[in-house]
Amino acid sequence: MRLVIDTNVIVSALLKAGSVPDRMLSAAWERGAVVLYDARILVEYRDVVTRPKFRAIDRARIDVLFAMLAAHGQLLGAVPPWSGTMTDDDDRVFVEVALAGKADVLVTGNLRDFPIDLGFDVEPPAMVLARLG
Repeated sequence: MRLVIDTNVIVSALLKAGSVPDRMLSAAWERGAVVLYDARILVEYRDVVTRPKFRAIDRARIDVLFAMLAAHGQLLGAVPPWSGTMTDDDDRVFVEVALAGKADVLVTGNLRDFPIDLGFDVEPPAMVLARLG
């Protein structure tokens, strides 16, 4: 399975060990799923998880997440822009990476922010966890 993971899922997984987003990430790594990302997404992940309001996140958990991403993810190079309509333009990068990387699923807690019928599913972590078995 090829996944693009919205930042809200990453933050939720890091904030609470054993949560559905955390279990979904663990299952993705264990089942050989590929997490697609580009430099913009990587910068966003790092910027968001190091914000002062998230200082409760254990630094070791952040380091493990980025190590797993490097080991089991796929960093995409040049990702073409997508000019479709978005509810939240800050989320455009996730759609662009999903399209460029031929993702199966874009995982998010904000389903309404993403268009459908682009060739990949948009699902919450619980549905992806169920799909991963």
